[in-house]
Amino acid sequence: MSAASHNHPPARKISVFGRQFTMPRSRGLRIAIGVVLIFGGILGFLPILGFWMIPIGLLVLSYEFALVRRHRRRLVVWWERRRRPN
Repeated sequence: MSAASHNHPPARKISVFGRQFTMPRSRGLRIAIGVVLIFGGILGFLPILGFWMIPIGLLVLSYEFALVRRHRRRLVVWWERRRRPN
């Protein structure tokens, strides 16, 4: 094995409701998971699928695309300001 094969970046983790989930190392697989979650969320009126899948899919995609990441950060800042007592 070459030295380059040992230089893997650390696995990305997503924190949802206090639980951490490790995301796959493959960028294509992360994008596919995000798209599938969003598509499943759009079909949320069907059994098993739910509208909860849309924000989770956007969260997964926010690690790959700057536009989605920017909106996620704005939402987090807004939420924390809203929760903070004056």
